[in-house]
Amino acid sequence: MPLTATRIAADTATVTVASQMEEIAEWSRRYFGPWWNATTAKSPTEGSIAGNDGGLVLADLDPGRVDDVHTLVRDYGFEETVYANARTLVSRQDGVTYAVQPDEHLAYQADGRRLVIVGEHPEPIAVAAARLARELVRAQLLADGWTVLHASAAVKDGRTVLTLGDKGSGKTTTALLLARQGWGLLANDRVFARAEADGTVRILPWPSAAAIGLGLLDATGLYHQVRDRVLAGEQLHPTQHATVTQALNDGRREPIWRADGKELKPQFFPDQLGTWLGLTLATEATAAGLLFPTVNPEASPAILEDDRALTEGDVFSTTTEDRYPDIFGLIPATAPDNTADLVEPLGQLPHRSLMLTHDTDANSALLAKTADDITVL
Repeated sequence: MPLTATRIAADTATVTVASQMEEIAEWSRRYFGPWWNATTAKSPTEGSIAGNDGGLVLADLDPGRVDDVHTLVRDYGFEETVYANARTLVSRQDGVTYAVQPDEHLAYQADGRRLVIVGEHPEPIAVAAARLARELVRAQLLADGWTVLHASAAVKDGRTVLTLGDKGSGKTTTALLLARQGWGLLANDRVFARAEADGTVRILPWPSAAAIGLGLLDATGLYHQVRDRVLAGEQLHPTQHATVTQALNDGRREPIWRADGKELKPQFFPDQLGTWLGLTLATEATAAGLLFPTVNPEASPAILEDDRALTEGDVFSTTTEDRYPDIFGLIPATAPDNTADLVEPLGQLPHRSLMLTHDTDANSALLAKTADDITVL
């Protein structure tokens, strides 16, 4: 059966996702198209793809092979880890990595930059194939001098404000509020960054499902249009928790919390940020300034007098990556750690620490003025 494929390109990195099922290749076109260059590859063959791309993901429906890989992993012996929030069993034999996620009914085989994924249902396979494609791009970009920062980014005139901070500090809120005021949204949680020879820092997006809380959607006036689409039968990203979908159906707007204190949020496909929320997505920019927000509902929005700077906690290295550890051995051991190269040029950019509250209008006014002030040429 002929393969259908999507070719993905980000800077110098290239990956192809190929499948006998059009919907799997189409998923990657939809997922990466708004932020990276994702196009249809015509009538590809496995050999031609592997020979002309930096990476290849072959993804298909094959329940029998899932069982075979699971048996192989048990026979070889395995390490257990968590990958993409799922329990994952990993074995390595003769330079090939085998992995299985029993609860997701997915199995993997990785041989260099050629990855195979099989499963029992098309949608989980498509989600995982897109994730693997992004991992192949990440490996190539890291080898080419890029670093992953824990930051959101909003862009105006090719210049971006990077918003850094721990989970819950207001990165997504800052990017969303700026995007609602005409800035381009380049990323909501992570970015690729690289220091250039001329002293500038280039920024590329990290495509992902965008998590935006129910309370934030309500405060920004976006809740009704999201709920209307859900009630009409349209679907958000499948990684969204069922309780969030039910809350939207019921018309509930209050934040939903897990027992461990993590908020469960609506999860948007990248293209839904434009079609559902009316935001403009940006594809590349030069870093122009840094914001370090803190959220306190009892305070007033204000610029804070402190000297927060880039820290190790703002960088995702191969050892600190939490959701996507390099279980398939895609990142070369010789890939440089370029964190130190970023500290100086980013440290020289204008930066502000901000106090944000639950007053959306006041937050928006403060953010717009501060972002304009620090990005002016």
